[in-house]
Amino acid sequence: MTRRKKWLAGIGLAAGVALIGLTIAGIVLNRRFQPYLRQQAILYLRERFHSDVELSGLHVSLPRLSPLRWALTRGRGTQLWVDGYGLVLRHKGRADLPPMFAIRKFSFAVDPGSLFEKTKVVPVVEVEGLELNLPPKDERPALSANPSSAAEEEGKTGVLLQEVRIRDAEFVMLPRDRAKKPLRFAIHQLNLHSAGTGVPMKYDARLTNPTPPGEIQSKGIFGPWNSDEPGDTPLSGDYRFDHADLGVFHGVAGILSSTGRFEGELDTITARGEATVPDFRLKRSGNRVPLKAQFEVQVDGTNGDTRLKPVTATLGATHFTTSGAVFKREGDEHRQIHLDVNMPNGRMRDVLLLAMKDSPFMEGTLRLKTSLVIPPLTGKVVQKIRLNGDFQITDGHFLRSTIQDQIDALSRRGQGQPKNQEIDEVVSTMRGQFNLEDEVISFEHLTFGVSGADVSLNGSYSLAQDSLDFHGALKLQAKVSQTMTGWKHWLLKPVDPFFAKNGAGTYLKIKVAGNAKAPKFGLDR
Repeated sequence: MTRRKKWLAGIGLAAGVALIGLTIAGIVLNRRFQPYLRQQAILYLRERFHSDVELSGLHVSLPRLSPLRWALTRGRGTQLWVDGYGLVLRHKGRADLPPMFAIRKFSFAVDPGSLFEKTKVVPVVEVEGLELNLPPKDERPALSANPSSAAEEEGKTGVLLQEVRIRDAEFVMLPRDRAKKPLRFAIHQLNLHSAGTGVPMKYDARLTNPTPPGEIQSKGIFGPWNSDEPGDTPLSGDYRFDHADLGVFHGVAGILSSTGRFEGELDTITARGEATVPDFRLKRSGNRVPLKAQFEVQVDGTNGDTRLKPVTATLGATHFTTSGAVFKREGDEHRQIHLDVNMPNGRMRDVLLLAMKDSPFMEGTLRLKTSLVIPPLTGKVVQKIRLNGDFQITDGHFLRSTIQDQIDALSRRGQGQPKNQEIDEVVSTMRGQFNLEDEVISFEHLTFGVSGADVSLNGSYSLAQDSLDFHGALKLQAKVSQTMTGWKHWLLKPVDPFFAKNGAGTYLKIKVAGNAKAPKFGLDR
């Protein structure tokens, strides 16, 4: 064999050995890619979320490339498909808690060449069936004393997820009392978009609010994820809340819509916005009155407590403000409500239309200032509610002619002109202090006045029994004889001095009994 033939044979043998080697390398690569990716996925999740990771299954589909191309390009420019299922992330050392994350199945495609880069880029991850559980803050495991920044975490893992598409997810806020039901938010669709390592992700979401039930659409930014304290992960955005059914609450009904903006962390969110309920009503009365509100509230995600900063609302044409809190103390079964309500210039017609089954019996201007407390007791709201405040009605006019006729007659007699029909459609004023507890509303310094007459009363009204029990005095400008005409006028003249007391022409002690529909007035001892 000549030297040239030997040289060509050597080259051919070397090429054959290289080809066999590349083929073997391709086979080995195929076999090792799947466990390599599984290891990388678990490492990423463990480091990124400081958690124990369980993965039931992972399948990798490699592109069909020649061993030579694999060797030359490392698969760059092709797509490697990964499908996984049964992914569970648990708080480290806390197997007693529900998992931090639980994913039914996921999939993504990645350029194999990027797996050899310092930052491994995954363009899109598809997730189906995600459950995120957030336990109360004091029950979360103690983690690192020196929390890592998101940028440090990305540096450790070396993985960048550019987009995550999540379907059929649920965000669960666990209560301290394991016997109670957790608060669940059904998230139908959630898309996360990364703007780079160590910065928040943009998101858009569509979810169902648990109470009151309604649909929420939201866009904003989420993160960076706080591995050491997930509840401190920042969250902000704009939202639209539609078709929220208030009928799930005792005593009220209506369909609420709201728009606004929120910001804070998963544990504590502050929301500002507007809400409208065009058909707001009390179930007891059923009359629909439009309600609008501009609000700022702070929601504590660890316990569900809600604090209302001054909320400006309009009921019909009546403006009022309220502030306070809805909260639950340790050991209480139900939440309690503490509110302060201020109505400086309201319309009686709006308030009575909301409160009464029948049409309003009075119109006028209402000034109201009260505290409202609903303690954490069982039973209907009307049985639990407590009020303490004062009110004033000016320019009052009764819309029912029988009542207004009696008021007009009282004013005529009080002015000593019982036959003067020009004294008509008299306006009245009323004021007093009230306290409602155990379905009994007590009044102090309750006064009612028209031209020529004033009534002052103290007493109570039982809502449960519909019974009145008031005692007080009637003062008239006119002397008792001037309230009558004809022979009665002359008959009563001798007794005028006996009824003239306390600066009044006529002073009578009176009482009011009976019920709200048929009050009984009489002289008191």
